[in-house]
Amino acid sequence: MMRRSLSSRRCLLWPSVLALALLAGCNETGPPPLPPLPEGALEAVAVEPGVPRESLARAVDALFARDGIGETRAVLVMHNGKIVAERYAEGFDAKTRFVGWSVSKTVTGVLLGMMVADGRLALDDSPPIEHWQRAGDPRGEITLRQLLQMRSGLRHQEMAEPTYDSAEVRMMFLDGRDDMAAWAEAQPLEQEPGRVFQYSTPSAVILSDIATRLLAPDGDPAERQQAMAHFIDSRLAVPLGMDSLVAEYDAAGTMVGGSSIWANARDWGRFGELLRNGGSVGGVQVVPRGWISFMRSENTRAPDYGAMVWLNRPSGTDRDVLFADQGPQSLFAAVGHLGQYILVSPSQGLTVVRLGKTDEEDRAALVDVLAELVALYPER
Repeated sequence: MMRRSLSSRRCLLWPSVLALALLAGCNETGPPPLPPLPEGALEAVAVEPGVPRESLARAVDALFARDGIGETRAVLVMHNGKIVAERYAEGFDAKTRFVGWSVSKTVTGVLLGMMVADGRLALDDSPPIEHWQRAGDPRGEITLRQLLQMRSGLRHQEMAEPTYDSAEVRMMFLDGRDDMAAWAEAQPLEQEPGRVFQYSTPSAVILSDIATRLLAPDGDPAERQQAMAHFIDSRLAVPLGMDSLVAEYDAAGTMVGGSSIWANARDWGRFGELLRNGGSVGGVQVVPRGWISFMRSENTRAPDYGAMVWLNRPSGTDRDVLFADQGPQSLFAAVGHLGQYILVSPSQGLTVVRLGKTDEEDRAALVDVLAELVALYPER
């Protein structure tokens, strides 16, 4: 029998070797390569954002592109005081004012802190609402602290069904719309003051009215509005450089401080930085550091809520506003209807603003994407 030559045997081996290599490649494990970033996604991120640039660009892009999280219109990320990412959906830009919805409550909380610092109010006193001070009126036991921590005991049922029975809807659009504070303050006690946490947009309007009563005690609606607008400008907007900050007012001249304060994304970021820096801006203490500490300290009836801000801590209920299972415990946030978020994480030097429109059923998915972005930054 003729023996095959060495070269012919090599020719027969090559197909087998190639087949084995192809099979080995098919059996490799690991994630598939990431798809290319869409045009402009990387350019929306600073060259040195404090984490890998592409990773941050992908996290920001997810807020615009991920299915099932609603419509993101603006994202701003600030790290150590600098904007490291800024992106807008089509039709929106850096000049666009966005309504804060319940982010407005946090602004109202800061304004009340200024009045406490001025000595005009005290946390554990009953606020100056005359008809609450009448003999025998149990609402005279409600303190400023309890209003700020959403445990006044007043009958303010938020997000009730049917919708037209919900406290915030009735106050803003139905029988309370012309004098929202009067409607909110007229509600009877449903619980003993201080005992039960109940999130309440009317409580923030009561706080707005308290502030306005001190600024314009005998003013007509126009004078009330002018007094509050001047206070906001001189004590908050000008020191922070929040040129776009503007509030809405009802027919009685009361600021709609639970839902209707507007600003552009950069100014919402400046406000978040005020909170991150303990109330100071450029070395100037705009609101006492102790007041910001109070706002971000859990109250006795809700471990995930402070005073006009949400805390990244378990609620002990089925309420899950932030992401306590994966984010820093020090993180806190101003959160508004339809997915408005100002996330503030002092331990990461981080402020994240997300503005847009997300329905309630998609809120949890949106929060997951925000958590992914925050997780990119290590704690210091």
